[in-house]
Amino acid sequence: MNKSILLLGGTGAMGNHLVQILNDGKHDVFVTSRSQRQNRPGVTYIQGNAHDDNFLDQVLNMKRWDVIVDFMIYNTSEFACRVNLLLDACKQYVFLSSSRVYADSKEPITEQSPRLLDVCKDEEYLKTDEYALSKAREENVLFNSEYKNWTIIRPYITYSEIRLQLGVLEKDYWLYQALHDRTIVFSKDIASKTTTLTYGYDVARGIAALLGEDSALGEIFHITIAEHHKWQEIFDMYLRVLEEELGKKPKVLMLEENPRMKIKGHEWQVKYDRYYNRVFDNSKIARYIDVDTFKPTLEGMEECLRDFIHHPSYRIGGYGDFAMYDRITGEWMPLAEIPSLKDKIKYLLRRTILPLK
Repeated sequence: MNKSILLLGGTGAMGNHLVQILNDGKHDVFVTSRSQRQNRPGVTYIQGNAHDDNFLDQVLNMKRWDVIVDFMIYNTSEFACRVNLLLDACKQYVFLSSSRVYADSKEPITEQSPRLLDVCKDEEYLKTDEYALSKAREENVLFNSEYKNWTIIRPYITYSEIRLQLGVLEKDYWLYQALHDRTIVFSKDIASKTTTLTYGYDVARGIAALLGEDSALGEIFHITIAEHHKWQEIFDMYLRVLEEELGKKPKVLMLEENPRMKIKGHEWQVKYDRYYNRVFDNSKIARYIDVDTFKPTLEGMEECLRDFIHHPSYRIGGYGDFAMYDRITGEWMPLAEIPSLKDKIKYLLRRTILPLK
C-alpha cells in the first residue's frame, strides 16, 4: 500500500539518503526545501521554509499524511507551539532527536540510559537551550502529549559523502583548510576519546524500517553502528587518505585542549559530549533492520572522503572558525575566498581584534 510521506527539511546527510530509499515506487514522497529542486517520479519538492507557520500550515493541509519525518531543528518553545499540529496531521510523526541527549555512561548506551537533562547538576548549563538540552526538552513535550503516534529517533554522529566531522568541526572548516593547503587544527583532549560514527545511509535505512510500524509508536530508537573508535584513529585515516590523494602530508597543529573550552557558550558540545566516550548498544533497532549490514566506519568514511576530495562542495555558514583557528596558526584566509563584504569584515575583525567568541 502506497504511503504519503512528508519530510520536513529532508535535504541533509540523512534526508537525502532517506528520499533515495523511499523512492522505490511504493510511496509518494514530499520534501520541503528552502531552495528550488527538481522533482522526479515519486518525489515532489515543496519550496519554502518549514519554520514559517504559514508555509507549514499549507503543507500540512495538503493531505492527510501517513508519515511525517521531521529533520528540522527547533528551539524548545517553537517546537512546543507546533507539535500538536504536526501530530494531528499524520498517522506517524517521526521526530529526529539526538544521542547527544545521553549523559556520560561507563556502559554501552541503551535507549533507557540517563539523559543529561535529567542528571546534570551544572546550573549554568541547564539555563541554556543548548542542542542536547533542547532535544531532550522537546522529547518531554512528546512524552507529555495526549497524542501517542510519535516515534523518536536519536542518531549520533553521522557521516556521508557531504558530511565528514573531526571532533566538533564540520568538513566545511577542517577539510576546506586541508584542501587549500592550510593547517588542520585538532586537539589531544578530543583525540583520546572514543566515538561512534554511522553512515547516514544506514541511519536512513533504520528510519525507513520503522515507518508505518505500529510497534514503533510511542518508542525511542537510537540508530547507530555497534563499533566504535578513538577520534585519533579517525584523524589518522583522514591524514593518510589526504596524503595519498594530494601527494603530500597535510599541515597539522595538535593542541592540548580544544580552543572552544575557553570561549563562553561554545564549550558545551565539547564538555558534555565530545569529552565522553560514546559506545552504543543497538539491539533495539536491530529488531527492525539487520545492523550487521551497516557499513564499517573506517571503510565507509574513507570512501566518502575520497569521493569528496574529487567532488568538493561546501556549505559554509560563517567564517568564525576560520578566523579563530587562523589566529592560532598565524595563517590568513585570502579575502578572495570570502564571498561577501560583510563576511570579509567579520573575518578580519575576529582574526585581528575581537575576542574569540
